[in-house]
Amino acid sequence: MAHEHHHGQQNIKLAFFLNLGFTILEFFGGLYVNSIAIISDALHDLGDSLSLGLSWYLARKSNKKATNTFTFGYKRFSLLGALINSLILLGGSIFVIREAILRIINPESSNAQGMLIFAIIGVLVNGYAAFKLSHGKTLNEKVISWHLIEDVLGWAAVLIAAIVMLFVDTPYIDPTLSLLITLFILWNVGKRLKETLMIFLQASPKEINKKEITGKILGFDHVASLHHVHIWSLDGEKHVFTAHVKLKEIKEFGELLKLKKQIGALLKEYPFSHHTIEVELPDEPCAMESSPLHPKQ
Repeated sequence: MAHEHHHGQQNIKLAFFLNLGFTILEFFGGLYVNSIAIISDALHDLGDSLSLGLSWYLARKSNKKATNTFTFGYKRFSLLGALINSLILLGGSIFVIREAILRIINPESSNAQGMLIFAIIGVLVNGYAAFKLSHGKTLNEKVISWHLIEDVLGWAAVLIAAIVMLFVDTPYIDPTLSLLITLFILWNVGKRLKETLMIFLQASPKEINKKEITGKILGFDHVASLHHVHIWSLDGEKHVFTAHVKLKEIKEFGELLKLKKQIGALLKEYPFSHHTIEVELPDEPCAMESSPLHPKQ
């Protein structure tokens, strides 16, 4: 797992330097070929570079060990990166949509040959970075990959537009394609943002069936009932499980130890990085029974 996190950090680092280097080249190239579209994309890529740098920093920080302040560790810092990146991408997409609409209303001609060269470089650079992050595990990596996929698709649109413009004098195809692609990206980023916010709000992970787990625990000997069952996620990968187990017909301490081992073995079958089980004797009242977090299970 540590190797996977290190690999993810290296991919984000690579994407950051590739994007920053290409942004600088893109800005001066846009001035050279007199393309407002390329200069506008350079500004958008600058925002991407800043968010990638932030993601790299937060991904590194997320691997720090737990402290007295952050007792669960720093895993949620990676999630914070995903949230910030989503918001930046939303803002950048709105900017691109605005520019595309303005160019449809007031068409502008560009240097098709220059656009073609930069489009090929843009597809190759951003495509390679997106490929490196396409198999990322964390939400941070997934959101970043959408940054890069947006850039790849955007440059693909520029490439198609440049080829067409070499033969046909039509300035409408570039902004139209950019508009459609950005709307597609917005749809996917919206879903990622919703997923990120659900984790921040401590919603139960979709891939974990709470009823299935509680049903299996209730099937163990000496389990009378369950309450205060809570399932939530630290960062979309590492999940947490807590529960109170009401006991019945316990006669020996060994029976309690056996039950705890059974529950522990069961929870290992699920992607929980942390679990807490509190057992209550048959005549023992729950100290948190009046808590608003004491739902009927």
